[in-house]
Amino acid sequence: MTLNPRSGIVWLIASFFGGIFALEFATPPDYIFGYFYIGPILLTTSRLGRKPAIFSTMIAVGLTLLNIHLPGHERVDPSTIASRVIAVIALIVTAILSDRNRRYETAIAQQQTKLQAQEQLVQLREDFASTLTHDLKTPILGAIETLKAFQSGRFGIVQSAQQKVLETLTRSHQTSLQLLETLLDVYRNDTEGLTLQLEPLDLIPLAEEAVSTLRELASARRIHIGFSYGASGFRQSLWVQGDALQLQRVLINLLVNAINHSHRGDRIEVRLESQPSYQVVKILDTGAGLHPEEFSQLFERFYQGHYSDRQAKGSGLGLYLSRQIVEAHGGTIWAENRPSPQEGLPKGATFGFKLPVLSAAFSQRV
Repeated sequence: MTLNPRSGIVWLIASFFGGIFALEFATPPDYIFGYFYIGPILLTTSRLGRKPAIFSTMIAVGLTLLNIHLPGHERVDPSTIASRVIAVIALIVTAILSDRNRRYETAIAQQQTKLQAQEQLVQLREDFASTLTHDLKTPILGAIETLKAFQSGRFGIVQSAQQKVLETLTRSHQTSLQLLETLLDVYRNDTEGLTLQLEPLDLIPLAEEAVSTLRELASARRIHIGFSYGASGFRQSLWVQGDALQLQRVLINLLVNAINHSHRGDRIEVRLESQPSYQVVKILDTGAGLHPEEFSQLFERFYQGHYSDRQAKGSGLGLYLSRQIVEAHGGTIWAENRPSPQEGLPKGATFGFKLPVLSAAFSQRV
């Protein structure tokens, strides 16, 4: 018959109590063996938990005090009573400290478990990044280069119908590559922080370059992109201290978002404004607008919205990455509905961000 470990501990503790009990009541009260109860109390606290430890302590205290009157050989001196009380206090203090130590050990064990879980999570993230980089990104790059070789006629003459198929395949692979790169950037930003190459730059040509990059996509959907320059209406420099590559990504992400939510024949407006403390960029579309419950989630990871007329479904990472970049520049990014003549129906949405103005002294020198 196999003995349960818990039953074995209980039997051992009972044996301790039995032995000490025999010593206590076989000798006069002057002989105090109550301190030996410390062993069973410590063992109970560490192996059986708090409630059994309280029960053991109460038994030990009761037996120690009971021995003042039993076995009743002779009159008990006050000094003996004082010694018994001191022994009782020692037992109670031991039980309290032992319980506290057990709780500390439990907390430490839980913390170690959390640290191990975090280490495993870090390892999973590293494996994830490695998979994206080597197992997915490399084959896609190879496929894109192979398709370009076919398009250039390196493997023979390509007919016009075949050329269109190759162009479609190339665009599809490039879209997948962009998604992988965005995932990698989000991962690195979350784990390592965003590293910026800051320099003085003008947001106007940066925005114009982003629009030029997306001109073909907008034309394919018959969407016109125009510029406006705030209250003055004149093109003027908007100097900030920023990373040109990262801010270009923000502009492209917001413009692609506006294109995806616009109807054929719609107009998108890029509004560039200078304020006393901030340079402001707004992308205004004439799509379906935003639902009020979406505002708190728009810039969260993998959120894609609830647009019924969305022209192209994205990854839900573009706005999240844009928020990371803008906030790393000390700026703010937001979204809001455009007002409409018809009450309750938005005329479209506005996505914008603002960055701190570069010093006036620098702007004057430029």
